[in-house]
Amino acid sequence: MRLAFVGVLAGEMSSGGCNGVNFNMPAGHGGQVGHGSSQAFLAARPPWIGEHPLMVAASFAIVLLVGFALIVLFTYISSVMRFILFDSVIARECHIRRGWARRRTIGLRLFWWQLVFSLLTTTGLLVLLAVPALLIWRLGWFTFPREHILGLVLAGVALFLLLFLIIAVVAVIRVMTKDFVVPQMALENIGAMEGWRRLLTRVQQEKVGYAGYIGMKLVLAIAAAIIFGIITFVVLLLVLIPVGGFGLVAVLGGKAAGLSWNVFTIAAAVMAAVWVLAILVAIVSLIYVPAMVFFPAYSIYFFAPRYPPLADLLWPMPSPAPPPSPQTPPTPTNPFPSGAGPLPPEPAT
Repeated sequence: MRLAFVGVLAGEMSSGGCNGVNFNMPAGHGGQVGHGSSQAFLAARPPWIGEHPLMVAASFAIVLLVGFALIVLFTYISSVMRFILFDSVIARECHIRRGWARRRTIGLRLFWWQLVFSLLTTTGLLVLLAVPALLIWRLGWFTFPREHILGLVLAGVALFLLLFLIIAVVAVIRVMTKDFVVPQMALENIGAMEGWRRLLTRVQQEKVGYAGYIGMKLVLAIAAAIIFGIITFVVLLLVLIPVGGFGLVAVLGGKAAGLSWNVFTIAAAVMAAVWVLAILVAIVSLIYVPAMVFFPAYSIYFFAPRYPPLADLLWPMPSPAPPPSPQTPPTPTNPFPSGAGPLPPEPAT
């Protein structure tokens, strides 16, 4: 359970393929898509949105600030938990409080690196999407899209390939940071930039080995996603069937008792949903514990022969035996009992 808690907060569940991205495109008809859909949205919006624009804007700003604060908070927690997970795999024991007190300083260094890297990545992606869109808009392709279908398709394909390449590079940088930079930071108390500088020197000396590592880890991640995805689906199905049945009985019983949806019943339903979601997350995290341990161990045992401090930690050399102390010559002892001695020689006759 400790490893599940640490692995989830360290972001290690993504190694098992427990995350995904969905893209949904709105459908429309002909050239009236934008105009009709905007009119439908304006007509369907609640009336209080137009009556209280300042309240809506303030609420939106608060949501953004709270969301950003939560992202920053969990980034810091993830940074420290990454070192706790590293220590747990090495020592084969998981101690969260002791690890937090020991690793929060070095985790802060990793946190600043991750925060700056995330801001740069997000800014780069926004620029990548905004510049082509602005250029196409200036050319007038959005005004008459049917006359520039080929250009829009080619631009979309090129933008998609470039976006995919950038995402792949960012993913490789994050993987190599947690697999190879974190051990250097943990064992030598250095910063992330210094760890990357040393790592690049090693990568230049063994490009094929590190490229093979990334490829093998991708294959293992796909295999883990399939295996643990099937196990998770079966377990969640067995859990959700009785939970769903109990929820249906509760709703029907509430209706039969004359209850209706109000502030209290909605709050109770939300709390119940939160508890069910927390239980499901706990179950999934326990299922993924083997993957959470395997992938850090795989990176550690790959990196150890290439990084002497880690090798010394995994395979410590036996301490040499102390040199023998110089022996003093034994002192002669009297073989006779106390008060006795050899008999005197007989006098010559």
